[in-house]
Amino acid sequence: MTAVDRVFAAVFPPLSEYNIPTPAATPVLGSAGFEGSAEAHITIDWDLKDTAAEQVQWERAWHTATIFLSLPNEQLPAINDRNDHSRLHGKWWKRCTPEVAAALKYLLSPDSPGARLRKGQKQHDLLQWYFEEAGLRHFIHYVRPRILQLLEDPDTKYGVSNVVTYLERAHTVYFHNLQEHVYPLCADGGEEEKKWILSNLTGLLTYSLPQQKINYDLSELFKMHAEASLEIQSEPSTTEQRKIPNVRRLLTRLQNIGMGGSRLQKILAEVMSGVLSAYIKQTYAGEWMSRSKVTAKLRYWVENRFARYIVEMLAPLNTGTSPQTSPETEIALSDVEKWQEIAINHLGALRTEELFNIIFEWENDSSGAIEDLKRYVTNTAARLHVTNSFCEVLGRSLLQPGAATTEILQVYISIIRAFSLLDPKGVLLDRVARPIRRYLQDRDDTAAIVVSSLLADAETSSSSDVLPELAEEMQNNTNLTAQEDDVADLDFDDMEWMPDPVDAGPDYRKSKNLDVIGSLISLFETKDIFVKEFQKVLGERLLKQAQTFEIEIRALELLKLRFGEASLQACEVMLRDIVDSRRVDHVIRTEQNKVMSQRTETVPTLYARILSHLFWPSLHSEDFFLPPEISASQTLYATGFEKLKQSRKLTWLNALGQVTVQLELEDRSVTEVVQTWQASVIYAFQNEESHRGRPVTKTVQELTSSLSMSESFVRNALTFWVGRLVLQPSPSDADSYHVLETLPSSALDPSSSSK
Repeated sequence: MTAVDRVFAAVFPPLSEYNIPTPAATPVLGSAGFEGSAEAHITIDWDLKDTAAEQVQWERAWHTATIFLSLPNEQLPAINDRNDHSRLHGKWWKRCTPEVAAALKYLLSPDSPGARLRKGQKQHDLLQWYFEEAGLRHFIHYVRPRILQLLEDPDTKYGVSNVVTYLERAHTVYFHNLQEHVYPLCADGGEEEKKWILSNLTGLLTYSLPQQKINYDLSELFKMHAEASLEIQSEPSTTEQRKIPNVRRLLTRLQNIGMGGSRLQKILAEVMSGVLSAYIKQTYAGEWMSRSKVTAKLRYWVENRFARYIVEMLAPLNTGTSPQTSPETEIALSDVEKWQEIAINHLGALRTEELFNIIFEWENDSSGAIEDLKRYVTNTAARLHVTNSFCEVLGRSLLQPGAATTEILQVYISIIRAFSLLDPKGVLLDRVARPIRRYLQDRDDTAAIVVSSLLADAETSSSSDVLPELAEEMQNNTNLTAQEDDVADLDFDDMEWMPDPVDAGPDYRKSKNLDVIGSLISLFETKDIFVKEFQKVLGERLLKQAQTFEIEIRALELLKLRFGEASLQACEVMLRDIVDSRRVDHVIRTEQNKVMSQRTETVPTLYARILSHLFWPSLHSEDFFLPPEISASQTLYATGFEKLKQSRKLTWLNALGQVTVQLELEDRSVTEVVQTWQASVIYAFQNEESHRGRPVTKTVQELTSSLSMSESFVRNALTFWVGRLVLQPSPSDADSYHVLETLPSSALDPSSSSK
């Protein structure tokens, strides 16, 4: 045939010697009346050389194959039993006639001249056409709407299980003809073709179905099954268990229809992570006692329960075999160790959430939780997570204006002890202590509370402004070695020197002698504030009637090591003044007793503290009139002092003194140790000759004028004596007071009455 003939043959109908193409209205293959005619008119010539004739032959084969592989325009039939395929034969699974077999072989066989000529052309790829027929047409129009309906059915608790059943039916319909008639004709049994079409259908399922809804339903189903199997929550009833589908069988079915793989493994991993976290919270939350056995128990549970359950669930995804035929599951040691580490991380996350409460309950022996957390903070990321989370909770729960300074300091002491156990190198403590130290430095009463606690008696102190733990630490602390700027920069003679940890900050410094007292003393960058507060509190304590000053001396020695002797020279002078005062006071009173033994009048006994005013903090300088007896005793004492110390002179600070007052009333005697202004006020109420037979009455203005005392001091004294049921305000005048000589029958105050 010439070239011209070939051109005309391509345009006009072929001559009688060529095979006639398949008519447009070809009957459905597989029907009873078509088999004979189908075999009669088709012939495949593999040695055909003419291009036009080959094209006609290709189109006839294509038409025959596509009619055979096409799907009906209707939904899939309902099947009660997945193994019952009787309703699929005929309409869905057609009979493959010799004509169809010849056409499929011509289109798919690697040796076919038509396949070789059209290699790489998608429009002539039968598998590409079938994917568009089954997936893009039939699945989108008939299968997907039914799946959406099953997912949204409110009466179906486990809609995803019904979806899998329906997808299995579609998978069976779509792949039957391929497996029976198409794959065997392809190279290598159609392995590449199987992977290609399965990958495309999996992508179609992924992007055409609501994955968020399916993933959520699968997650809830897996979660319920895992919690029931591992007995994490209360065991469901028998009826509820019966409603939960067989998860292992479901996983196998999902794997078989192309919905398994890494996507399903990710869902299962997320579920098991949540189940593991729920188990740890349910079992070990609040279990903080020392010595902790939580980690050992958790590792045992993971190895014998959790790991075995995971391997059983992953077996269908890894093998695709039926759970009934799978052999006994073997657990690799490396997998068990990996899951144990994951469990330890979940336990560490729980302890991180509880860390503030753990430290708040430190005195109730919660150190076991720190032992658990210590196994978690083994890497930089975990250590950073613990410190950041704790600092966030600390700022939200404690570092607030409404929190008392004593409470903040108490928590800070517990933080020091807990984090010293968690990280002996002090890196974590350095991180979490920074915000609380800055906050305490901004509080005005921090220094006063710390100093008062250092000087307090741990056994007898009950003040709300004193930390008993710090007082006890002060008494038990025997390590008074000097701290040289917290750490020596570089000591070439230190054979135990170690570099700073890798996650330490640029300004990190770890003291070799770091303890609670050292941390609190180092709160202030400048020592002047702390030293002045210590000097003030020390002065108040020294002026009280204390016999020994062991606590004060011990605190002073500790601070001298911290701040140096020069900064605390004034405090040493204050202590020396008190010691010298006792000696001088003893000498003066001995001489006065010799003189007074020759007199008949009674003079009050006076004990004086002689202070070097240049070294003491500013003291009260309020001046007022004292009772004549007290003034006479002061004059006599000053004379004796000037004889003993000829170059020195006494200046009395009346507001700082204390007086033991004994009052004789009609029905009782009252003895109180009071301040000097309180004694002066009550002395003004003594009976005078003009007031015999009736109580003495004084007003605030009269007392202020006669005693040359400020009104605040007068009112303070009056309030004190009213509280002791010695004075009583006048009903007609609130500024007028009189002596309560006789107590009414309803007024009883055993604390102020002496028998």
